[in-house]
Amino acid sequence: MTASDRTRRERLGVGVGRLAALGRVVGRALPVDTNPVPRAWTHLTKIDPEDEKRLPLLYPAYLRHTDAVAVGGSSAVTQANTEATFALLSVVDRPTFHEPSDPAHVTDRTREVAAFIAVPQVLNGSTDAIVGELGAGIQRVRDELAPAMVDSRLPRWTPAVVRDALADAATSWLLETAVFEAYLVQNPDSAAAREAGVTAEDVLSPAEAARRATVADRYLSSPVIYVEYSGRFGGRDAERLLRAVRPAVSRSRVWYGGGLTSRTDVERVFDAGADAVVVGDVFHEIAREEASLFARARPVFSGTASRERVDEWVEAEVRVAETAAASYLSTIPDVGDPTATARRVLVDTLTVWLHLRSSTDASAERAATAAVDCACTAGVRFARGHDEVGDGAERRWGRAAVGAVRGEPWANPLAAHLSPATPAAAGEGRSDPGGDTAGVGDDRGGQREDGIGQ
Repeated sequence: MTASDRTRRERLGVGVGRLAALGRVVGRALPVDTNPVPRAWTHLTKIDPEDEKRLPLLYPAYLRHTDAVAVGGSSAVTQANTEATFALLSVVDRPTFHEPSDPAHVTDRTREVAAFIAVPQVLNGSTDAIVGELGAGIQRVRDELAPAMVDSRLPRWTPAVVRDALADAATSWLLETAVFEAYLVQNPDSAAAREAGVTAEDVLSPAEAARRATVADRYLSSPVIYVEYSGRFGGRDAERLLRAVRPAVSRSRVWYGGGLTSRTDVERVFDAGADAVVVGDVFHEIAREEASLFARARPVFSGTASRERVDEWVEAEVRVAETAAASYLSTIPDVGDPTATARRVLVDTLTVWLHLRSSTDASAERAATAAVDCACTAGVRFARGHDEVGDGAERRWGRAAVGAVRGEPWANPLAAHLSPATPAAAGEGRSDPGGDTAGVGDDRGGQREDGIGQ
């Protein structure tokens, strides 16, 4: 290749690059929403794969009310429990995306089933949090995920030079389709802050947050600006920060997450400028409270019971308005009566659990079929699809539910992630199943009282 040929190719490359940049500018100027994250999403549920953070037994009945589900956590997350979480969520008819805190959590399986991969970029943490982790993620995509994706689609005799070229293209494609989330972590005592190296000195003022949000929106082209208080409600500080961030961005979605447990707090966040709220901790609290509910119901119901009988017991024994179920549902604007909806789901949950508990003599497969039938009768909606052996995806839930109630996680690894698998639900470590606390709230450090015990 002559020098003039190289010059022409370089000019062509520069021209293509400028054309692409012009396309991005035009995309911003035109009244066309090019953000890959839907504007219609106003409520997202964050599910932590950590083994100790379980799902409610009838989790599809709750998640039908959210707009999308994010999977990811800051501690005790592995490839195994991440894949198990995605497997359980396959029965939920909602977009589910992966928000890994470590690139090692991404596997071929999670990449295939996730709507997209959300890559966190903490803008007020350590340099390693935004550069080192991102570099490690890109390296994993380039060295492992992209080559594996190419190898699975090519015959063995494909020349190495072709494989390498396609793997390079696949790397670019995977990164191009990833959603980069610009995090502003504002709770220095949280696990997320520890992972990102955020200290008390790194907490941003509204003006500082607005400047970083502008960089994320205009320069980094981050689809999401995530104001994260992780575990506690930001209150007036969060409202002031959101009011500063909102006018600083034009394309990015503004999400808020942290300590949301009531309709009032959610409305405050929306009024301050958030496009969507992310709720996680209170959803996992539902599972902890369910374990207590099952423990209290065990001596009362000797076998199955009609829904009417269960409803009477719940009305007499459970302060539904004070439960985590009602709190979670109150964070969803489209749920008109969170307490009534929570009561209905809790009654359905207890009815299904009683049915499963009484099916110990049936084979696991028969019990799974019966569990699905019982759940469907209760109004639970399962997503359409098939599992790896061709059964309906709802049977995956049925098998997990049977294993959880029977205390057989070795028979079905997914069972360990459901509420009946907790010690309280299994009747372990409890001296008084009908006591005031009913085994709920003991490990929350006084964060909130529940309505399960009386």
